[in-house]
Amino acid sequence: MSEPRALARITATPAARNAIRLLCAARGGPVMFIQSGGCCAGSTPMCFPAGEFLIGDIDVLLGEIGGCPFYIDKRLDQAWHQEQFLLDVAPGEPEDFSLPAGDNLHFVTRSPTCVSPSAPNENALSFKSEWSTP
Repeated sequence: MSEPRALARITATPAARNAIRLLCAARGGPVMFIQSGGCCAGSTPMCFPAGEFLIGDIDVLLGEIGGCPFYIDKRLDQAWHQEQFLLDVAPGEPEDFSLPAGDNLHFVTRSPTCVSPSAPNENALSFKSEWSTP
């Protein structure tokens, strides 16, 4: 009898899935996502070529999107205490060393906890249709 698989805690919008598909095709391989607990990244996950970021004991695998793993810092995960996260894209260049989601696009993590004080409605979600698509 096989072990039951844990449900993925990360899903993605169609725009994010398309961005990942195009990014993987352009790079010739998968990418990986890291939602760090750093003070500067906020709701912006970092996207790297697969294996470029060293995963540690404090990183928790939320799941995969299109074969690309998505990790979150354990302390940040505990602080946000969300059952589900949604990966999306937004206008603007990516921060730091993150790969872009396309021309003038970056990846963002959306959840009720990831609300920017300067744009309170930007990350607010309706938990109905967007969350039901794995």
